[in-house]
Amino acid sequence: MGKIGAFKIIPPSPPPERPIEERVRDYREIHAPFGETQLREQTARCMNCGVPFCNNGCPLGNLIPDWNESVYRGRFKEALDLLLATNNFPEFTGRICPAPCEESCVLNLEQRPVTIKGIEESIIERAFSEGWMTSVIPSRRTGHNIAVIGSGPAGLACAAQLNSAGHVVTVFERADRIGGLLTYGIPGFKLEKQIVERRVGLLKQEGIRFVTSACIGTTPTVAELLGSFDAVVLCCGSTKARELDLPGRELSGIHLAMDYLTQQNRSDFGDQIPAVDRISASGKRVIILGGGDTGADCLGTAIRQGAASVHQFELMPEPPRERTQEMPWPVWPMLLRQSAAHDEADAIRPAGADSVRGQVRDFSICTKSFSGADGRIEKLHGVRLNWTREPSGRMCMSEIGGSEFSMPCDLCFLALGFVHPEHDGIVKLLQLETDSRGNVKTDANYLTTTPHVFCAGDMRRGQSLVVWAIAEGRRAAHCVDVSLMGRSELPS
Repeated sequence: MGKIGAFKIIPPSPPPERPIEERVRDYREIHAPFGETQLREQTARCMNCGVPFCNNGCPLGNLIPDWNESVYRGRFKEALDLLLATNNFPEFTGRICPAPCEESCVLNLEQRPVTIKGIEESIIERAFSEGWMTSVIPSRRTGHNIAVIGSGPAGLACAAQLNSAGHVVTVFERADRIGGLLTYGIPGFKLEKQIVERRVGLLKQEGIRFVTSACIGTTPTVAELLGSFDAVVLCCGSTKARELDLPGRELSGIHLAMDYLTQQNRSDFGDQIPAVDRISASGKRVIILGGGDTGADCLGTAIRQGAASVHQFELMPEPPRERTQEMPWPVWPMLLRQSAAHDEADAIRPAGADSVRGQVRDFSICTKSFSGADGRIEKLHGVRLNWTREPSGRMCMSEIGGSEFSMPCDLCFLALGFVHPEHDGIVKLLQLETDSRGNVKTDANYLTTTPHVFCAGDMRRGQSLVVWAIAEGRRAAHCVDVSLMGRSELPS
């Protein structure tokens, strides 16, 4: 371990953040990696537990105590090797992962976990700044050609692993840029796009071929896909958004959250958005439906666009702020989490601004309908809910009589999550079977019901975390390698 007893005297400290009044004026990242002194202090807090629950809490099984020790001792290259042994893209997870490892940290019994996420980002950024991150080209090629469909975190991880095993990998992406969710779904203030481009540049140097604006079924055709590649890995994500079938949904000004976030990311790239298609919160009263990360991303974006007011409504009740008996350590707890966007909203919101309860976030709210004039939304109509738990554990909701309300609304974003992958397109073209939730069905080896076609990530397991997508891509790569070679040295 680092410094014996350091966890008793050194408090946990997150990476530095830019001042709110500065960062809400742009779309650059809001925080920076640790300075070296702070970094080594934070790694010193790691107790190197006999049973490292942090490793188990991480879907990638990151060797956290090991690289903490290396950083504390000043052995940064060693720390980098340990980090990359389990995680292809720590520059992504170090920025946007909700850090289940920290929730599993033994010190979190007293809510003082090691700041693992910030340490992870600091290691990889040190490596890039020192020039240690260079392309590693495979020493031999197997002669097998593999297609990976989708260039999000699962697809990139799968492609990177298969390429390192010596296979020739082509990644097909339907968008005009590589990165999937990383490029178009996550705002720049959480993940600047140059970080994604930097990694994609390395992967290209290592021999991976990328094809953008690819429409499977047309370019390439299904026959070309199945005939030209020895294996196909589908990593297309869970992109079928959950909708609201309510009166007034057809009104202009109601948008899916991902349409809004994608457009702002395109604008950040310098793409020209036609005025007629532009979704702007400037000067508008905005309501976001959905209390998760996507809703918070819409919140931060609307603030930067100069919204007159923003409110975020959640159907479910407000989560507890601390663990309950139903959420014992070290399991992942469903707690109330305050994002950077919420900090911004709390800091800049005018005193006395209108809301149901005088706050930006509100819970136990059911939207009943929308109304407007001349085809545009003007009001959201809702009701407050009461939640009870049945003996079976199932949560049941009922409307509270007399709690009906209407709120002025010029712009409404639906951030309600995703139900499953899109079925029209490659799922239908390849005649893939789906499970009861609409996800692509696979066996234990990630193989779909269509021969030589594998599937990984959200498309297979449902909407989840970036860290889970990377883990899925790595495991699928192992299974593909075994199917082609009979054995694999890739981690399973």
